[in-house]
Amino acid sequence: MKIKFFYIYILFSSKDYKLYIGYTENLKTRLGEHFHGRVIATKNRRPLILIHYEALTNKQDAKVRERFLKSGFGRSQLKKAIQNRLGELGYKYLN
Repeated sequence: MKIKFFYIYILFSSKDYKLYIGYTENLKTRLGEHFHGRVIATKNRRPLILIHYEALTNKQDAKVRERFLKSGFGRSQLKKAIQNRLGELGYKYLN
């Protein structure tokens, strides 16, 4: 039985020092689209760095997780979980 994965990913913009949270069923392809300017939401925010991703085996769970991370509390929890990496990148909104 082959397991299908669904991904939530976090990109850091080296241009505006902000985060982008996304969902995809094909992480490699989607990152290529972001990095080559084919995604409207991030094309003017390049260069982008992948700083975090999670793989889940249920599509609905992944979508719920993405919505949570985009919420105020979820974003706050995310920042705490990856605060060291964000600090290395010069992210200014840790508090």
